[in-house]
Amino acid sequence: MTDLAATDLATIYPQPTARVIAKARPEIDVHARKFIEMSPFCVLATSGSDGSVDASPRGGTPGLVSVTGPNELLLPDRSGNNRIDSFRNIVEGTGLLQLIFFVPGIDETLRVGGKGRLSADPDLLAAMIEFGKPPRAVLRVDVKEAYFHCGKALMRSKLWATETRVERKVFPSISQVIHEQTALGEPETQEAVYERYKTQL
Repeated sequence: MTDLAATDLATIYPQPTARVIAKARPEIDVHARKFIEMSPFCVLATSGSDGSVDASPRGGTPGLVSVTGPNELLLPDRSGNNRIDSFRNIVEGTGLLQLIFFVPGIDETLRVGGKGRLSADPDLLAAMIEFGKPPRAVLRVDVKEAYFHCGKALMRSKLWATETRVERKVFPSISQVIHEQTALGEPETQEAVYERYKTQL
């Protein structure tokens, strides 16, 4: 198999239309704001100074990311696995990042690009309490670009369709998976994992 070069791409893919190019906006407009305010889930992508890349899921109640202005977002960091790969990338690398926002039931997604900075300002943390707890840190995003992706990917995957949902029991619990991978700790059932998670949100 021969890998494609940059010059090969133009022979395979047509040029994007003027509308596709123009939809990329330099700020959060009224439509992007509404979408973010409805979104309970996004994926944060970052890259490190060593060339490593990371994609991290972030979730909360709808509007987990606050829109403070046309060029600023605030993403509170909730309890997780403490690897902080994304945050290390931001503080040690260029700070450049991408976010993709999802709204259950809507096939289109919103992509936001910009530069991140971290804050642990006590007043800011206190203002973003959720699930009875303040975040440990808050990611400030200086927005440089925002645009909507078409719904084709989610339509193909039927991501929101009830008929494509699987029963949780068809896959082992995350605790069992990690135990088999590492031989560390004691495996838990999925029910036990969920109960533990409820105390850590």
